[in-house]
Amino acid sequence: MPVNLHGRDVLTLDDFSGSEIRYLLRLAGDLKAAKQAGTEVPRLIRKNIALIFEKDSTRTRSGFEVAAYDQGAHVTYIGPSGSHIGHKESMKDTARVLGRMYDAIEYRGFGQRQAELLATYAGVPVYNGLTNEAHPTQILADFMTMREFTHKHLSDMTVTFVGEGRDNVAQSLAIGAAKLGMDMRIASPRELWPEDQFVAHVRGLAERSGGRFRLDEDVKASVEGADFIYTDVWLSMGEDESGWGERIKLLTPYRVTRELMAATGNPFTKFMHCLPAFHDTETEVGQHIASKYGIDCMEVEDAVFESEASIVFDQAENRMHTIKAILVATIGG
Repeated sequence: MPVNLHGRDVLTLDDFSGSEIRYLLRLAGDLKAAKQAGTEVPRLIRKNIALIFEKDSTRTRSGFEVAAYDQGAHVTYIGPSGSHIGHKESMKDTARVLGRMYDAIEYRGFGQRQAELLATYAGVPVYNGLTNEAHPTQILADFMTMREFTHKHLSDMTVTFVGEGRDNVAQSLAIGAAKLGMDMRIASPRELWPEDQFVAHVRGLAERSGGRFRLDEDVKASVEGADFIYTDVWLSMGEDESGWGERIKLLTPYRVTRELMAATGNPFTKFMHCLPAFHDTETEVGQHIASKYGIDCMEVEDAVFESEASIVFDQAENRMHTIKAILVATIGG
């Protein structure tokens, strides 16, 4: 059955079917191949896209700007202090203004409700570049990367997310994996598990697609046979530092180490991370954590991050290709 995503919002992968997700992945692959071959055909000429960033960004901003440029579109970057949003003007009113000027709007911020308000009132497609609850553009890039590093179909793959189970990346990955029929596992301390309602929802999706979903405190059992081990930062942007000590103590047993990679029993297991990653002390945050808590890494040790098993920079590149697919599919001519 033909897939038509023209005019659609991309707020969460929960709004898409497995076939629609696969369509975006195929389109992203075609666009990546065309870019590499120098045969890309612009389909967004004279399109204008507003990029709203209430949180700083490297990959999301770069991905949207390069994808738009390659396809002939123009973007306007609106940074954390570059608009009246939330100060002098509501998101509802902002949406109605920008929707009259732009063909689409990207939003990277805090609550999912803000992205939903934009989509409700803008009248043009709205893309979630990250909220506290969801990160759909990241997960599309992750699936694209998984397909590039194994001969298996997505529905035959096993991925284990290690760390905070209620993390926005973990939950978005779980939803997407369940839609695609994958074997998805989350290894997390019980205190950081997602809510029961979310777990029941994901299990229902997995049952319908032929996939599996597992939530467990036992990290080594959870990675057995995994094709991919995925983790994310332990400390979220803007999080109160008073809780860092307890969070680090809780998650240290879930650090991705060489021993954990070996525990899969699969010599081809790949390591994934949405970045940025705290794997050394070469950043201000890394140095601060080292001096205060006496550790030289958090969610992943440097030996794993820099190993041949690490495909984190392939993920980063694929952000641009899957974002481009979203743009072409929703507003392309």
